Amino acid sequence: MISQRPFRRPTLLAAAIAGFVAVCASPARADRCEDIAKELRSQVDGIKIGITTGKIIYLSHPHAKELSLGCRGANYSNELYAKADSRKPKPEFFQLVASAGAIVFTITKPEVLTGSTRCIRRMGLLRGDSVKMRFRRLNMECTRTKTEAAIAITRGTDE
Repeated sequence: MISQRPFRRPTLLAAAIAGFVAVCASPARADRCEDIAKELRSQVDGIKIGITTGKIIYLSHPHAKELSLGCRGANYSNELYAKADSRKPKPEFFQLVASAGAIVFTITKPEVLTGSTRCIRRMGLLRGDSVKMRFRRLNMECTRTKTEAAIAITRGTDE
């Protein structure tokens, strides 16, 4: 006679727990935002990674007064914010924004350079000190005060 052993639930439960522990014990993967910041540090000379608060990573560079990388907000997937220390930024500032923007948004450097230059140069007597424009599926917002100019480049979540 063949003995039939009853199905045991503790064996099934132990297997399920072991599988769950194996999945949870896998090494943690860094956030996509941190990966972009590390890529910026390795490919753009002079960028240093500062503090990370929430969804913003603060960066520093000699040609920018402020530089930050924002990730996955309510209305955008990535954001690059740069502030120059003068009302009319130097070409080195535009090169920095173009290099960083090309890495963050995965488009070519000349396109980011053209868009950021147009945005900053449009500010003036007729258009005022705040300009919003769209260029190559990027949203650019440029502002300036009496002593400095800033640009925020974002890409929407649906693009």
